Amino acid sequence: MSALSGRTIAFLTSQTGVEKSELTDPWAAVEGAGGTPEHVAPEADTVQSMVGDVDKDETFRATVAVADADVARYDALVVPGGTVNADTLRTNAQAVALVKAFVEASKPVAAICHGPWVLVEAGVLPGKTLTSFPSLQTDVRNAGGTWQDHEVFHCRANGWDLITSRKPDDLPAFNDTIIEVVANR
Repeated sequence: MSALSGRTIAFLTSQTGVEKSELTDPWAAVEGAGGTPEHVAPEADTVQSMVGDVDKDETFRATVAVADADVARYDALVVPGGTVNADTLRTNAQAVALVKAFVEASKPVAAICHGPWVLVEAGVLPGKTLTSFPSLQTDVRNAGGTWQDHEVFHCRANGWDLITSRKPDDLPAFNDTIIEVVANR
């Protein structure tokens, strides 16, 4: 039996600016572990990925609109980074509400690079320790979280699992931790 057999993981992005590797690498890791990834975005439509903040890359298809995403259907949430992606997500009330719903359901949330911006906006960081792209550390602290500079950080405080990493170079550790945490729930 595969580690994530029977598990469905939501991947939350905006319609544009998601860092390609931070979407595709965890997605492949979830599939490789026998899980089912599902792409959620404000609209069930095309999503433009980027490599860095200026180079458009591949497009992907979100299959579920945020308004239609039911937390009960998922075992965890992954929030990829990308500066534009994360900044856009944190201004989308439905995306912020979805993040809050995962936390309220005590389901694991994983965010990489600039992805924690939506966690800041959701107000779910008091008492949590996490990492992110270094430029977010003041935002994390102002939101009540404790920022650490680690390749990956898994925080169990407040009754829910938060998995965070800093940047694309950290993806192997990020992916392994997502699989381990979700498989052991």
